[in-house]
Amino acid sequence: MHPEKQLCPNTLWVLLLGLLLNIPATHPAKCPQQCICDQIQLNVACVRKNLTQVPPDVDEITVKLDLRGNDIQELPTGAFRHTPYLTHLSMQRCNIRHVKEGAFRGLGRLVFLNLANNNIEILYQESFDGLSSLKQLLIDHNRVEEIQPGAFSQLGFLNLLSITHNQLVYIPNLAFQGLQNIKWLRLSHNSLNYLDIEAFAGLFTLTRLSLDHNELQFFPTETMTRLPEVTRLDLGYNPMTYLGEESVSMAKLTHLFLDHMSLQELSNTAVSRCPSLVHLDISYNQLRVIQPFSEGSPKLVRLNLAGNPISCNCYLRPLREWSIRYKVKLMGTCGGPAHMLGENLAAIYPAELRCQSQEAMLKAELEEASRIAPLPTEEPENKIKCPVNCVCEVVTQHSSCENRGHTKIPRGFSPDTRLLDLRGNHFHYIPSNSFPGVAQVVSLHLQRSKIVEVEEGAFSGMKGLIYLYLSENDLTSLSPDAFKGLPALTYLHLEKNRFTTFPKGAFKLVPSLLALHLENNAITRLEPDTLAGAEGLRSLYLTGNAISNVSPRALDRAGDLDTLHLGGNKLKEVPTEAMSKLGNLRDLRLSGNSIRWIGPNAFQPLGRSLKELYLDNMALEKMSQNSLAGLGPGLRSLFLEGNRLEEVPDFHPLTSLEVINLADNPLMCDCPLLPLRLWIEKVNLKVRATCANPPEIKGRKIKDVHVFRACPGGETLPTAPAATPPKLAKAPKANKPKPMHLSAHHMKMLKAKSKPRRSSPADRKSKRRVVA
Repeated sequence: MHPEKQLCPNTLWVLLLGLLLNIPATHPAKCPQQCICDQIQLNVACVRKNLTQVPPDVDEITVKLDLRGNDIQELPTGAFRHTPYLTHLSMQRCNIRHVKEGAFRGLGRLVFLNLANNNIEILYQESFDGLSSLKQLLIDHNRVEEIQPGAFSQLGFLNLLSITHNQLVYIPNLAFQGLQNIKWLRLSHNSLNYLDIEAFAGLFTLTRLSLDHNELQFFPTETMTRLPEVTRLDLGYNPMTYLGEESVSMAKLTHLFLDHMSLQELSNTAVSRCPSLVHLDISYNQLRVIQPFSEGSPKLVRLNLAGNPISCNCYLRPLREWSIRYKVKLMGTCGGPAHMLGENLAAIYPAELRCQSQEAMLKAELEEASRIAPLPTEEPENKIKCPVNCVCEVVTQHSSCENRGHTKIPRGFSPDTRLLDLRGNHFHYIPSNSFPGVAQVVSLHLQRSKIVEVEEGAFSGMKGLIYLYLSENDLTSLSPDAFKGLPALTYLHLEKNRFTTFPKGAFKLVPSLLALHLENNAITRLEPDTLAGAEGLRSLYLTGNAISNVSPRALDRAGDLDTLHLGGNKLKEVPTEAMSKLGNLRDLRLSGNSIRWIGPNAFQPLGRSLKELYLDNMALEKMSQNSLAGLGPGLRSLFLEGNRLEEVPDFHPLTSLEVINLADNPLMCDCPLLPLRLWIEKVNLKVRATCANPPEIKGRKIKDVHVFRACPGGETLPTAPAATPPKLAKAPKANKPKPMHLSAHHMKMLKAKSKPRRSSPADRKSKRRVVA
């Protein structure tokens, strides 16, 4: 008998696995001369070796690569194509300035990436393309001041994103789109002063958000309502002075940190719409009197008031009685009067909280006011140039005249000003040369200022301006020279004005313009060459206008456009011809238009580039079987919910779909729908499409009905499971793919032990999330 015949199958498997693992023994492993290589752990360390590029001779099978402390100033496209098996990559302190699009392409197994302590300024749209398995991304201590739309669209499995200690001043709408499994987002220690309403839209799994040590002056109520799963929110060290009624409306929030701010007043209903709140930290503010909280937060257990000048007199008695009644632990000590100074709040009985006579109280207040009044001799040292009725800060280089009733643009700001906030005034028009001497301003806020006209050269000299907010004004047109002198302008906000026509030709003097917001105006059509002068535009937002016609040549000049939002308009058909030259478009939104029919090849011009397609809530009645022809394997998200579709087009070419939504369509579960049923069987997507007809199976999942087995070609379908409670218990198994990032060898060994079920590598790879 031959020796190999004596080996059992399990022994053969172990030997084969050993041969696979010992590839380096037959092919001597490569190791860069400057590096230390561990051939057992498959680790390579090239720490502080003055490398100027990623070493090209790292062994292909390397799993962990440590490049800390080098001088790799740029990561070019495909910088790691020769190390496809990396799971951990550390690149701290490498003087990295630029991460080119596709720099990490090919690292589909990477789960950890650390880019902290570098000089990165911009996160480009495809900087992280290819990192489909990444779970942790650290970009702390860089110089990031811009996040381009779609920068994180490839990171569907990311759990932690940390961008602390950077220079962000603003978070635009949908900045974090694509983070479908994010748990913790850290944006601490930036200069954030404004968050768009949809800044965190789509983060349905986020449970923790850190926004401490920023410049937020008010609680971003509307923005936070887009975060349904957040349980812990940290907003400490922001200059907020007031928290109004029902400011915080977050159903699952359990821990809220508002410490070390400038709160002087707190409404007793501020957190009444947070029924799960357990811990509220408002320590180290300027609160003297606090009323009992309304009964909207019955679960509150701890209230931290440490570091506030709490007056322990009769005004505190209602709060103390409330804390005893609802068993809320008060933390902190009395800030006065003198005989109660330093007393622990939780140890004081309500009966001890009494008020002095009115005369004695007035005397005490006068004494305290004189005690804490700043000395006049100390003011000049820390003071900077600042116009009357404005507030200017030395450290942050921010100046604000918000809601001060100004009718003319104030002058006399420090030349070092970086953020200038003039919103909520009554300027009516902006004359030429309105901002002399502030060439360093990066972000200019002019929202809600009743502006009807911007004169030629209004912003002349503002060479550093990147963000310009003119939203919520009364503009109907723009001079061709309105933005003269703004060579760095990148983000322009003109939403919620009164434009009835597109301000064509107004952007020829802003060569760096990438994102243009014109949502919620009254634009009725897009004329030929609409984007003349804005050839470099990447994102165009036109949601909520009245556009009924898009000229075939309207978008010809914008070949680099990657985001086009046309939702909520009056389009009757897909503007296929107008998109014929948009070969780089990735995100197209047509939601909420009145498109009843989509014909064949409607999206053919976008076949190579389109990733996200929104066709929801349009009352769409019919789609040609070939309406999605050409999109093929590139499309990742398709939204068709809220329509009137009885049948759907051919989905078979869409082999890379990660998200599909067919909810709220009256699907006819009969033989014409068999291709959809076969497609559902083939893909690893949870398609929660339900039948509307025939009546006897209304409301049942398409996958669970038997009717398709009677159709020609449906004989091969498995018998649909009976709709019984025991079968429903299997639902969690479909969501099992959490431990995906075991090594391929471990996965194979686990699978080999389970003979009845052997899944292919494709099965393991295709974890998808479906919005229903």
